[in-house]
Amino acid sequence: MRIKTITVCLLFTLFGNLYAQTVAIKTNLLYDATTTLNLGAEFGLAHKWTLDVSGSLNPWKFKDDKKFRIWMIQPEARYWFCEKFNGHFIGFHAMGGQFNAGNIKLPFGILPELKDNRYEGWYAGGGFVYGYQWVVSRHWNFEAAIGVGYDYIDFDKYKCGTCGTKEENGHTNYFGVTKISLSAVYLF
Repeated sequence: MRIKTITVCLLFTLFGNLYAQTVAIKTNLLYDATTTLNLGAEFGLAHKWTLDVSGSLNPWKFKDDKKFRIWMIQPEARYWFCEKFNGHFIGFHAMGGQFNAGNIKLPFGILPELKDNRYEGWYAGGGFVYGYQWVVSRHWNFEAAIGVGYDYIDFDKYKCGTCGTKEENGHTNYFGVTKISLSAVYLF
C-alpha cells in the first residue's frame, strides 16, 4: 500500500501541471504507409522546450519469404522558436532498435542488397532535426520533420530470406537522414 501511495504522489508531482498544450500524441503517416505501427508522445517541459518519445514496430510476416521486421525507439528534445506545438522547431534525437529484413525491393534503388540477401542486427545513433508544426484546430496539428545524423549498425548477412548460413558478420557507419516524418498530432 505504501509503494502505491508513493507512486501516485510521484506521478502527481511529475505530471500534476498537465493542461492544454503540454501533452500530445502523434502518429507518423509515412510509417503508417509502410504498415509500421508507430506512436509518439510529446511532453511540454518549459515554455519553448518539449520532449518527444516515439516508437515503431513492424511485426508482420509477408508472402514469398519477404521480411521487413523492425522495432525502434527515438527520444527527441525540441526547442520551439515561437511557442511549443506551434511553428518552427529544432532538436536533437537519439535512436536505437533491431531489424530483420530481406528479399524485398525498396523504391528508388534504396538498399539494393535487400533484394537477394537478409540482414539481421541492431543499430544505435542520433542526430539533429528541423521541423514545423501547423495548427489545424483546437486539438489537432500537422507536423513535418527531417533529421540528419549518424547510426552505428551491427549486422549478420544471410543469402536467402529465411534459411542459409551466415555469410558475413559486420558493422557499418551510416551518415545521412535519420528521421523523416509527416505526423498527425492530437493535443490534450
